[in-house]
Amino acid sequence: MLLTRGVPILLLVLLWLYCLFDAISADSARVRNLPKGAWVVIVLIFPDIGSVLWLVAGRPRGQKPSAPYKGNTGVPPEYDRPGRATAGNPDDDAAFLEQLKRRAEEQRRKAAEEAERIRGEEQPPPA
Repeated sequence: MLLTRGVPILLLVLLWLYCLFDAISADSARVRNLPKGAWVVIVLIFPDIGSVLWLVAGRPRGQKPSAPYKGNTGVPPEYDRPGRATAGNPDDDAAFLEQLKRRAEEQRRKAAEEAERIRGEEQPPPA
């Protein structure tokens, strides 16, 4: 007997509480069809019908944040910054290609020195 009456009543109370807190915490600018205060009153006075009406006709659709999270700096990421320089074709930039060649040669030189050092450590000392 308790299950047949208690569970549906508990579910209705939980639905009512959810809708009430959702209506209170909803953004006033995004609430549909009626002002936010009117929805709170409707959900308070008519718990069952008001809750269903809030979900169907008043709740903001697809609650999305107003802006993407940018971190605590307040500065947008580089790709969002207006007026930023766009990347050009690297093949057209002779200075860029020259810098890449120098860097590659430096890396090859360091790798050869490291390999030579390792070879020198692996050979047993002369007796």
